[in-house]
Amino acid sequence: MIKVAFICVHNSCRSQIAEALGKHLAGDVLECYSAGTEIKPQINGDAVRLMKQLYRIDMETTQYSKLLADIPPVDIVVTMGCNVQCPFLPCKHREDWGLDDPTGMDDETFIEIIESIRIKVECLKEKYSEKG
Repeated sequence: MIKVAFICVHNSCRSQIAEALGKHLAGDVLECYSAGTEIKPQINGDAVRLMKQLYRIDMETTQYSKLLADIPPVDIVVTMGCNVQCPFLPCKHREDWGLDDPTGMDDETFIEIIESIRIKVECLKEKYSEKG
């Protein structure tokens, strides 16, 4: 199985959403992780609430904020679009999704980011399903 890491600085919002959707939508093709260079004591509350509402995924019971050193070596690194220096992790393939951090934004903005992540996760799954 192909291992993918979704990376951003704090590992509390976009990367956590990507890990959850990756496991939910592409778990048969991709082994998904998320991590950052710094951690937060909890996952973003709006992300948790909206993922429960939209996908019935409770990220608080299955995920936590992790450092890069806490995940295994991966094949693919996806950075979220940190707007600062994104963390570096060795890999065979790297891409940046260029997503704005929805922290502190309204639900509509949050849902747009979640939807963007869903589409990108499905594209990633499709891309690597063909190579499997």
